Amino acid sequence: MIKLGIIGLSEGNGHPYSWSAIVNGGYDEKAMADCGYAGIPLYLKANQATLGISDAKVTHIWTQDRKLSEHIAKASLIETVVESKEEMIGNVDAVLLSRDDPENHRSMAEPFLEANVPLFIDKPLCISSEDLNYFKGQAQAGKLLMSCSSMRYASESLAVKQGIHTLGQLELAVATGKKDWTKYGVHMLEALFALLDDPKAVSVRHISQKSGKDVVYVEFESGLLATVNLFNDITATFQLSLFGQKGWKCIEYFNWYAMFRDNLIEFIRAVREGKPRLEFAKTENIIKTLIGAQKSLQQGGATIKIV
Repeated sequence: MIKLGIIGLSEGNGHPYSWSAIVNGGYDEKAMADCGYAGIPLYLKANQATLGISDAKVTHIWTQDRKLSEHIAKASLIETVVESKEEMIGNVDAVLLSRDDPENHRSMAEPFLEANVPLFIDKPLCISSEDLNYFKGQAQAGKLLMSCSSMRYASESLAVKQGIHTLGQLELAVATGKKDWTKYGVHMLEALFALLDDPKAVSVRHISQKSGKDVVYVEFESGLLATVNLFNDITATFQLSLFGQKGWKCIEYFNWYAMFRDNLIEFIRAVREGKPRLEFAKTENIIKTLIGAQKSLQQGGATIKIV
C-alpha cells in the first residue's frame, strides 16, 4: 500500500478534497457538499464507479488551518491530521503538494526533497527562474519530483493525437481559457506541449497590456506559432485549436475528473517504480515559457528568447 500525504489549501483550489477522494475511493457526501467547490461533489458522484486507486491511500493531511484540515479529512476519508507538514516524513511514502500558489512551492517542498520523499507539486511548479533552477538541481540529483497540469493526461487530447497526422504540417495553434496567466496559462501550455510531443519553445511574447486579458505568442523550434489567450471575464471552456496544411481540429476540455485521476495514477506508478515517469526537461520547457511570458509583460511586450 502506497501511503500518501496531502498538503493544501490555496485560494480557489479544491484539489485536496477531490484528489484525496479519487485516491481513497469514496467520500462523505454531506461534508463534501460543504467543500466550497460546487463542481467537486458533482463529478465525484458522476464517477463513483471508478473512484479509488489500487493499493494507494491518502492517509495524512496538513493545511495552514487545523479546522480546514479536519474538514477535508472528514470529506475525503483521510485518517490522520498532522500539526505540521514535516510530521508526514517517515509516515508516508510520498506527498501531494496540492496548492497552486507557485511562490510558496519551493519552501514547502524543501523538507520533503531533502528527506528524499517522492513529491508531486501542483501546477505551476514555480514562477521564478531561481526556483526553477532549484527544482532542476533536485531532479538532476535523483529526487523523485513530478509537476504538471493534469491537462497533460486529458482524454480529449489523446482522442485527437492518434489522428493528428491527418492535419498535415501544423502552422498555427490557438489556445483559449479563462482566468489568469500565472495559474491557468500553464493548463493551456501543458495541453499544447503534451499534444505535440513536447516541442522546444524558442521564444515567447506577451502582447497585451490590459489587466485580466493575457495574449501570448509562442514560437517553436519547428516553426509552429501558437497564441495562448487567458481572459478573466469571458465565459468559455478551455479550448485548443490546431491548424495544419491539410486540416484543422478544435478540442474542448470538460472531463476534469478523468485527467485528475490519470495524473494521480501516473505519479503513484512512479512512486512504485522508484523513478519519474515524466521527464523534468518537459516540465522545465513549459515553466520557462510561462516565466518568459511574465518577463515579456514586465518589459512591455518584448520578445523573450527561451534558452
